[in-house]
Amino acid sequence: MSYDLVLLPSGAAASPAEVDAYLTAQDGRQAAEAVTEVAAELDRRNAALPEVDAFLGAPAADGVLGGALFVSTPYDAIGHTRNLLFELGTPRGYAVWDPQLAWLADPAGAVAAAVTHGGAGEFPYLTKELVDAWIPELGQPGPYLIAETGDQVYIQTYRHPDGHYDLEYREGSADKHFAATCGDARIVADLIWGWATGDRSGFETLDWRQLTF
Repeated sequence: MSYDLVLLPSGAAASPAEVDAYLTAQDGRQAAEAVTEVAAELDRRNAALPEVDAFLGAPAADGVLGGALFVSTPYDAIGHTRNLLFELGTPRGYAVWDPQLAWLADPAGAVAAAVTHGGAGEFPYLTKELVDAWIPELGQPGPYLIAETGDQVYIQTYRHPDGHYDLEYREGSADKHFAATCGDARIVADLIWGWATGDRSGFETLDWRQLTF
């Protein structure tokens, strides 16, 4: 079995229904130069690897559809392939759509960060839409999310089986490392996004304690 990922222009859609409408409208349209270039580079990199290490389930060039690019990848190469789509697509103004999880990673309005999703791997930026989708669904085997924007500058959360969250943030030094707990996924998502955008106005909703080690 394979896993599908899709590149589409940033801003072309903001919901699963809009993604479907955009992709349907691409049928029969001339291939866009940007996705043609990305497909060629994916095929080049894939061909340079031993067959056992291949990350494409089918030639990427076959997945070009108008302004979109459909990429098929083995399950054990999902993270690698998605990272390549970010690497090649983001500078060209493209978003990454995951149709299995209905996640749209669009660089428009994103905050650059080293993001680790415990169940899905690494992402190069954070958006409000992704945070809102991720936080309520965190679960085993990796029910955590970390967003780091600098050396020892990060926010992270862990969702417990009963649904409550541990939340921590650190601003670069041990005396600026705080923790709290919260039972509301929406509050956690809002605080993570607020932290990423420099808005701390909502932090007073929780009882923070300084961490000491």
